[in-house]
Amino acid sequence: MPKFAANLSLLYTELPYLERFQAAAEAGFKAVEVLFPYELAAKETRRALLANGLELVLINAPPPNYTGAEPGYAAIPGAEARFQSDIRRVLRYADVPQPKLIHIMSGYATGPEAQDCFVRNLQWAADFALTQQFTIEPLNPISQPGYFLNDYELAAQVLDRVSRPNVGLQYDSFHAHMIHGDAQAIWDRFYPRIVHAQIGAAPNRSEPRSGETNFERLFRAIDAAGYSGWVSAEYTPSTKRTSDSLGWMQM
Repeated sequence: MPKFAANLSLLYTELPYLERFQAAAEAGFKAVEVLFPYELAAKETRRALLANGLELVLINAPPPNYTGAEPGYAAIPGAEARFQSDIRRVLRYADVPQPKLIHIMSGYATGPEAQDCFVRNLQWAADFALTQQFTIEPLNPISQPGYFLNDYELAAQVLDRVSRPNVGLQYDSFHAHMIHGDAQAIWDRFYPRIVHAQIGAAPNRSEPRSGETNFERLFRAIDAAGYSGWVSAEYTPSTKRTSDSLGWMQM
């Protein structure tokens, strides 16, 4: 079986943020990810990680804009200075909890100018932080209409142009199925590029076992590929208590 991590932005939301770390550890998770941890001081997240023997796999960037602007703008021409400033902020924050990966969100745009901008910004981030691994993730147009990076083939084109060893592909079974109709086929085609994986059932983004993806088969394919990274549970539990949704871990 793959090694599973818990996404604490979607799992254990019945608990206060800092209590979710203990709940994840008690359920057997050895690692977690937090999409946007920035509301709390970095040292608080670090303390919760250490207290529960957990590794922080991933955070998202840039930090959310609390004035109501859309999240992510790495592919927005004209926002390059803001992007660089916010990536510097993210890296200062990340220096404390030390996430293995930082997912850079493209934002909402379209066309060749957006792709050029996205490529330049990713190259800048990769060169500015040579020891940090970054990811990009296609998000489906039903959940995120207008999001620039909305296709795995497009992601491969971007990665080819970026051509940096510390920028890789982030796979999500929910988004892969919603975009292309077959999460398994997307894994089989793109796994050599994948540095991080997430799972959730389509079309409702609920726990594995539900929905249209054969997760037993997908887990076998992940193992057969020799993938050694984390597979993060990033779904909305259909149960009131997250712990009651974890039966899929015993497949």
